[in-house]
Order: sequence, then C-alpha cells, then structure tokens
Amino acid sequence: MIDKKLRGAVAIAGVGQAGLGQAHGFTEMEILVQAAHRAVADAGLTMQDIDGIATASVSASMWAMPVIEHLGIKPTFVDSTMLGGSSFVAHLMPAIHALESGQCNAVLVCYGSTQRTSTMSRAEIGTIRSKLDPQPYEAPYNPLNPLSSYALVAARHMHQYGTRREHLAEVAVAARRWAQLNPEASQRDPLTIEEVLSSRMVSDPLSVRDCCLVTDGAGAYVLVRADRAKDLKQKPVYVLGNSTAVWNRQISSMADLTVTAAQQSGRLAFEMAGLAPKDIDVVELYDAFTINTILFLEDLGFCKKGEGGDFVSNGAIAPGGRLPVNTNGGGLSCIHPGMYGIFIMIEAVRQLRASCGERQIAGAETALVHGNGGTLSSQSTAILGTQAAL
Repeated sequence: MIDKKLRGAVAIAGVGQAGLGQAHGFTEMEILVQAAHRAVADAGLTMQDIDGIATASVSASMWAMPVIEHLGIKPTFVDSTMLGGSSFVAHLMPAIHALESGQCNAVLVCYGSTQRTSTMSRAEIGTIRSKLDPQPYEAPYNPLNPLSSYALVAARHMHQYGTRREHLAEVAVAARRWAQLNPEASQRDPLTIEEVLSSRMVSDPLSVRDCCLVTDGAGAYVLVRADRAKDLKQKPVYVLGNSTAVWNRQISSMADLTVTAAQQSGRLAFEMAGLAPKDIDVVELYDAFTINTILFLEDLGFCKKGEGGDFVSNGAIAPGGRLPVNTNGGGLSCIHPGMYGIFIMIEAVRQLRASCGERQIAGAETALVHGNGGTLSSQSTAILGTQAAL
C-alpha cells in the first residue's frame, strides 16, 4: 500500500550535473564527485551535511563504497539498489522513509558514467554483462541488445495498433526541437521527420535516429525533509508521489510486449500524489528509444493503449504542443550516459524552479518523471510539485 502521509514530506533541495557530452580526461567517479558537490552547494549545504546516499553503477556491484570514500562522508543511510536506468527515480522512496524515520537528514542521490570516452568499449562491457547477467531465453540468439528488444516491442506495437514509423519519428523530432532550446544538449542541429525516416536502419523498425545518444555525464540531487527545505537556498520541489514496479527481466518474459509495468508504478504514484494525468504540467520520460515515449504516455494514462502514435502526431509533445514532454531534449538529443533516470529528475526540478530559460514551461507547478531500466524491465514513476501543488 502507498502511504499517502508521505506525500510532500520530502523535497529536492539541490541539483547538479558535470561532464555532459564528452568528459575527456576524467573518470566516471571524478565527474560524479563534481556533480555531487554542485548539487550539495546548490542546496546551500556542505558535504559534511550529507548523511545519506543512494547511488548505482553498471560496472560495479559495490559502487556505493568507493563513492562514499571519494566524497569523504560517513552516511547513516546507504542505498545501492541497481535497477538500471530507473534506479535514480526508484531511490526516492527508500530515501523518503530514511528521512522521515530520522535515520538521516540529507540524502545525496548521484550517478556518473564516461561510457563514451572510456577506454573500455561498449562491446567489451556487453560481453561481460552477458556472463554476469545471462538471459537464457534470448542469449542463444545473440540479439543486438538492448536495441533488438526495443525493436521487437516497436514492431509489435505497429502490428497491433497500426503505429507507423512516422509516429516514432515525431518523438525524435520533438526531442530535437526541445534540445535546440537547451544549451547543454549534445545534439542541436535541425531534424525533420523525413530525415528520421531515411536515416540508417539499425534494428528494424528502429533507425539510428530512433535510438538514444551515447554520451558521458554525471548528475546528482539532494533530498531533505520538507520543513528543512523551506530554510535552504533554493525553492523546494516536493515529492508528491513515487512507485516502482518490475514485472520481468527479459523482453521475452513480458506477457504483452505493448504493456509495461509503468501501468502499476504510474497508478500508485498518482494515487499517492492525489493527482491524475490531466493535472501534470511537464512530463519527463526515459526515452532510450522512440517507442518508449509512446508506450509510457499510454501506460501512464495520458492517452489510451494503442493511441500513443496519434497522440504525439503534429508536434503535440514538441515546444508549443499540447503536452511538454522531455523538455531538455531527452535521451534522444540531450544526453544519455547509460543510465538516464537522474537527468530527467534534474530537468523536472529545474522546470518547477522556473530556471530553464528559453525552454521553460510557463507556470509549471507539477511534473511527472518516469524512469525505465533494462529492456522495459524496471519502471519507476515520480510526481513532483511546487509549494502551490501541496
């Protein structure tokens, strides 16, 4: 059961980023530490104020330990749950419980990756992963994962609901239009529907423009109890709802390739927040592939199942459209260092602080953040709000 008493009990007080795009000469730990210090300073705190930490990494199962060592902290709360890209949205609820129980007073959630400039290739990492995390019903076929899995989902959605490649292209173009308003975005060149459709096919029906970027990047945010947040440096952004759901690991174990566990995480997050999709001003979705955005808009209740393609058509989720989605440019055009979830948290906070400059959504008081991990394996939904939304 969702504890509605936790609604608004905790606020995000600081955010920070580092090493966006290409962090030549730096390790992932080094840019993580930079982002962490920026988030803590943004909150008006010092690293000595941090007594809780939540972090995860693709490459190290005991990642929290060296992070703690590098930051020089002695936390009384540690969470290193690893659920892939959704981890940094899923870290919210354990942190809320730790803060509310008095176990700690300030939780730092942080991540860093140099997957683009690392000396270890992504192919090497993939080989190691296949040994440490075998997927017995898929590995014998040697798929180009995660891409092949998402392509399978896209193909099924197209077959079942009549979704077209043009619909997927709408998602990519909308993301690029937002990125053009974001000076931090990696890809800001103009992009058209025709260019997406004619781009190199990677795994049918997904082209290279349907796939997220491969970048470096680090992000961090700081959580404190709501009463303390009011006395800190920044305008508090309150956590109104959060829920995490996992129904499968392998794509072949999904009961329906067009339905994700976002249906569960979204329903419970909305229930905790006491809100509905119509109440959300800004939507930040984990868009590792264009099909993700369509699936999550459906599963989170912004449109009916099978209607996602039509929903995103005609620039509906682009600047000036009916629903602002992925306002930083998303994983498709802004940044994607392997696990993207922390960056959508940061963008949502910035929107609710009204600090996004040219891409700012006027009067934004509520934001939905949705993280995805694995191959549609883990789903975590968070609903954030300003003081006015409490």
